[in-house]
Amino acid sequence: MFVSLLTYTPEAERVVATAARLCYADVDCQALTERSNPEDDQQMINKVLSIGHHGVLEHAVFSFAAEGVSRVLTHQLVRHRLASFAQQSQRYVAFDGGFDYETPKSIAAKPELAKRYADEMQRIAELYADLRQAGIAAEDARFILPNAAHSRLIMTMNTRELRHFFSLRCCRRAQWEIRDLATRMLLEVLKVAPALFKHAGPGCLTGTCPEGKMSCGSRTEVRAEFAAL
Repeated sequence: MFVSLLTYTPEAERVVATAARLCYADVDCQALTERSNPEDDQQMINKVLSIGHHGVLEHAVFSFAAEGVSRVLTHQLVRHRLASFAQQSQRYVAFDGGFDYETPKSIAAKPELAKRYADEMQRIAELYADLRQAGIAAEDARFILPNAAHSRLIMTMNTRELRHFFSLRCCRRAQWEIRDLATRMLLEVLKVAPALFKHAGPGCLTGTCPEGKMSCGSRTEVRAEFAAL
């Protein structure tokens, strides 16, 4: 899996802090901007996060590129409807030379099953190639491609949705591949906007586990893991 932060709102923390101040100020936007400084911006963002005034977080957006992710993962991603996605098309992109795919660690750990898994992927690739050589369009040949097939995408989310995404998908209860993606994305945004993503991650970082009876039961370990990011 490869994940990179393509672009983001310039001075994202300043934008969010200024938007928050605007809600309570009787001066114009220019005056608010001129008053801005990193220390005050961070204090304002901390206040916003603590009181739940999360609407202003939507003024900062972040765009990511992800490659080497399975269709299993991308089917989960599109459930986050307050985000924008552009994904490599299996209709317009032909995989005549074969396709890359994901192998779960649980399968890779069992050599006999891992070989059968790889053999099956090869058989699918060969049938796909035969279909294409017979004149079948890629949009129809793709029907045999597995959920394991790798894809590429670009996705854009605002800060509010990203924090919600991290709360769900960084959780140990999340499916392992999307958890890996979410954690990598969190590491990327922490580099450029640490105040905006302070304490971002699974819900148990700042309170009780939202999973209730379905909790992983490892809140202490999870908090230590994300404190080290």
